[in-house]
Amino acid sequence: QVQLVESGGGLVQAGGSLRLSCAASGRTFRSYAMGWFRQAPGKEREFVSAISWSGGSTYYADSVKGRFTISRDNAKNTVALQMNSLKPEDTAVYYCSASTRYPGYEASDYNYWGQGTQVTVSS
Repeated sequence: QVQLVESGGGLVQAGGSLRLSCAASGRTFRSYAMGWFRQAPGKEREFVSAISWSGGSTYYADSVKGRFTISRDNAKNTVALQMNSLKPEDTAVYYCSASTRYPGYEASDYNYWGQGTQVTVSS
């Protein structure tokens, strides 16, 4: 069992940056693959990025590749998403997630979810 709490969302102008952080409880954090998803109003939740348990493998949606960077610190039980060159279409609620299996691209691949943090990018 793991509990996830996101932080770092907010309002930013297009072209700006934000850094999302996800703090996880539990001593087994290092055994989970971690992911970030987002959901815009009226749209389905979509994959943004994922990272393996060791941090050695990372994955990105094409829409954020080259702009977002995922990282994790297993000593601090945290995973971060650095978001640069933000666009209005990045506006969404961003969710942190944990998987006991692998860093998949589908929401169904993940077992645990945070409550989400709002990111709003103004044009």
